[in-house]
Amino acid sequence: MVDNQAIRVLTVDDSRTMQGMLRKVLGDAGYDVIQGGDGVEGLEALQQANPAPQAIITDINMPRMDGFQFIEAVRGIEAFAHLPIICLTTEIDEEKKQRARSLGATGWIAKPFSAEKLVWAIKRVTA
Repeated sequence: MVDNQAIRVLTVDDSRTMQGMLRKVLGDAGYDVIQGGDGVEGLEALQQANPAPQAIITDINMPRMDGFQFIEAVRGIEAFAHLPIICLTTEIDEEKKQRARSLGATGWIAKPFSAEKLVWAIKRVTA
């Protein structure tokens, strides 16, 4: 196991199953994981986190506040304006990818995802 313990990652997804998978994959890779069940909870978790996360993984399709709204809200908070945000979603539409990028997303990974690819992406954006 690599020692990524100092690196905290916020995951935002409305699927309990996906939350569990993300916690296991990232936890097994040595990351400290905090989670939100939708954009509203994700924003609360982000603002209350101490220490703050060094990367965010968010779904796009969620109730209350979707991933696009969440990205926009995060980018509107000065302290988190440059925090890496990776979209992890079933969406593969190029227009949606472009919209996420224009709002400030750093990367895009399609579900189902490989654990190796996800860990590599987090390593890359937190290096």
